[in-house]
Amino acid sequence: MRPIQARISIGAMAHNLRVARSYAGAARLFAVVKANAYGHGLSRARRGLAAADGFAVLTLEEAANLRQMGVEQPILLLEGIFGADEIAPCAELELWPVLHHAGQFDWLRRQPPVRPIQVFLKFDSGMHRLGFPLAEHAAVAARARNLPGVAGVTLMTHFAQADEGAGVDWQLQPFLHEVAGHGLPWSSANSAALLRYPETLGAWARPGLMLYGASPFTDASAELLGLRPAMTLQSEIIGVQSLQAGEGVGYSQLFRAKRPMRVGVVACGYADGYPRHALTGTPILVNGRMSRTLGRVSMDMLCVDLSEHADAGIGSPVVLWGEGLPVETVAAAAGTSSYELLCALAARVPVLEMD
Repeated sequence: MRPIQARISIGAMAHNLRVARSYAGAARLFAVVKANAYGHGLSRARRGLAAADGFAVLTLEEAANLRQMGVEQPILLLEGIFGADEIAPCAELELWPVLHHAGQFDWLRRQPPVRPIQVFLKFDSGMHRLGFPLAEHAAVAARARNLPGVAGVTLMTHFAQADEGAGVDWQLQPFLHEVAGHGLPWSSANSAALLRYPETLGAWARPGLMLYGASPFTDASAELLGLRPAMTLQSEIIGVQSLQAGEGVGYSQLFRAKRPMRVGVVACGYADGYPRHALTGTPILVNGRMSRTLGRVSMDMLCVDLSEHADAGIGSPVVLWGEGLPVETVAAAAGTSSYELLCALAARVPVLEMD
């Protein structure tokens, strides 16, 4: 059997949820489990994050799966309903849709749910993605409250730079100023805001990335934040090559040796979810010690520098990210985000579930 494997820890997710709760104060937590729980598996996340106050997903299918798994907590639909035909399932499954455009209001007005539902109203406070303009908050909130079949309303927004130096104030203050008079609960905090900006804690926080043990910040590691990686992608060296000075390795010969050296070939490639654009120097662990990738990542293999690893050979264990090598460190070196790496784990990679 090909040696690549993803180890996913249920216990690490439960631990990270406890860390999130320690920052949340009186706010309740929606555990964000969209995109197959950021590549970790919806069923595994449901168990690891069972103590969450609610779950947040993207689609009706994800929500229905959670209900079938026995989830009784509130489930938030982050992009709301995509047509009037989804109103009845929302009521049946007791889902809380996010409303972010006028068409969704029209659908609810024409086909009110037989069972009243909770809704979230999303306002655009500066990200300019989804949401009603803040300037229309009074009319939007009034219309939502008058919709037939609406049991309650929560206001929300989303931050564009909570994980960067610009922070949240430029969005949070206008949002709070505009919506303060409605007397309605509100939600704004993602992982980065939850960890760094307690003023963003309304009625509900929506942590995602941190629950899987990755830091949203470039200046604070997951370990420093008390988080544990839930996913470890590991494999082995399946071949060793000896290069002479001037010889290259891999497609396009992007790496050429400056001196004689040993190169290990690892059973992992972009078809497994490792980023093809990760070039020479991306960190990797061999036998528990740091090394670097060499050259271009292939579909099924990548190469690693064994110059300082005389003990390494065929069968030596390799960690691509996870225990001992934070996914955000690999992502930064590869010019991408830890979100992309985790979500890109391929279906062909076997998963070993850990407690």
